Amino acid sequence: MTQQPLLIAWHSRTGASEAMARAAAKGAGDAARILAAEDVTPDDLLAAQGYLFVCPENLATMSGMMKEMFDRCYYPVLGKIEGRAFATIIAAGSDGEGAQAQIDRIAQGWRLKRVADRIIICMEAQTPEEILAEKTVPQGRLDECEALGEAMAEGLAMGVF
Repeated sequence: MTQQPLLIAWHSRTGASEAMARAAAKGAGDAARILAAEDVTPDDLLAAQGYLFVCPENLATMSGMMKEMFDRCYYPVLGKIEGRAFATIIAAGSDGEGAQAQIDRIAQGWRLKRVADRIIICMEAQTPEEILAEKTVPQGRLDECEALGEAMAEGLAMGVF
């Protein structure tokens, strides 16, 4: 199995997480493979040298589709990906801490190594209408996501992680 440097696994319901994942992929260039969470397989995780997990926080947890990806893939890769690099980007309505904590717990079980500070982008959506509406991520925050993708790709290429 040929390894790829960076797998960007994402789920989005209202566009924010998808936009952030695509910005990170733009920064990583050819070093990234971007896949929707529902399409990620254990083989995709095994083929990557590092991971960027991008999802919304829904009801103080990671989105169900992202959780389902971890549920499907957790045991087939357990013991096979220790020490690989990971980072996270969370789209949040308020603080994003619940989703972040869940992903950190899974990464700990897989023995992954966090290589960049988390990015949590608060979309300030609090009413049902705001929560369900399509989101536009401010360009400055997308630039942060792009820089993270670039940094992860460079770090993997240089063997820093």
